[in-house]
Amino acid sequence: MDLLQLRYFQAVARFEHISRAAEELHVAQPSLSRTIARLEADLGTPLFDRQGRRIRLNQYGVVFLAHVDRALSELDDARRVLRDARDTAFGRVSVASETLLTITHVLGSFRAAYPRANVRLYQSNAEEMDRQLRAREVDFCVASQPLTGTNLDSIELAREEVLLAVPRGHWLDGQDSVTIREIATEPFVTTRPGQWQRALLGRLFAAEGLTPLLSCEGDEPGASQDMISAGLGIGLIPAISRQAGTESQVPVAWVHLDAPDCHRVLTLVWNRDTYLSDAALKFREFTTSRPFMTHRLPDPRRGRRGGRT
Repeated sequence: MDLLQLRYFQAVARFEHISRAAEELHVAQPSLSRTIARLEADLGTPLFDRQGRRIRLNQYGVVFLAHVDRALSELDDARRVLRDARDTAFGRVSVASETLLTITHVLGSFRAAYPRANVRLYQSNAEEMDRQLRAREVDFCVASQPLTGTNLDSIELAREEVLLAVPRGHWLDGQDSVTIREIATEPFVTTRPGQWQRALLGRLFAAEGLTPLLSCEGDEPGASQDMISAGLGIGLIPAISRQAGTESQVPVAWVHLDAPDCHRVLTLVWNRDTYLSDAALKFREFTTSRPFMTHRLPDPRRGRRGGRT
């Protein structure tokens, strides 16, 4: 048994699919199959149930995977500890975020305060964040929806209203608020499943027993406002975009949605079992010790503002 066998087994166990694991590992499928077969022979126990081309982790594989995950994670942490001890730099911090607009100003301020920190930024959806935290590929995730992985800690960073953006000249342009039922037949610009806008849209419509009509689905949440401005539909946009003055470059009108829980909660999430460099510890302190965004949910005791800016 060697480390290469264990890492190959870990990948196959995650995908439960030889060809997908081989593609991620950049190895030939026959070579990967032989490696797994040798590992099972060394252990004297099959780790997968095989049915034709399909494989499933069996009860022995589940037990073995838990130990492999722990062992490889400890080795990865050991490498990071040695690298930080060896390097003269302040250390590295890696962050995943669903949308880059959310985290850009924070990372910029952090780099200005700690110029020796090596910062790496990823754009990931919730499912990918869970995997990255479990695999210890990132130190932190700035998430707009709950992450379900084990051994995770989190701190709420901000809570903001989500507005309805509509093209200028739309029948909603100038209105203060609207209900879900009033826009049930309007085409929506949104993201693919897995992104927080899509999850929120589905939840708001499901609460009314409705299904949203979709006109555009994309992988880049930041492009939604451009498509809305072009008249391709209406969509859910966080209030931070309005506060940032994006309508001057991408003109849209803003309308409040008269629906419960129409907001986004941003949380900083990390794996409590992962080693954090000095840079990562400073990033967590820096991020959680000051307001993450200046725009917060409006006080419900105050009157609503006008819909058009």
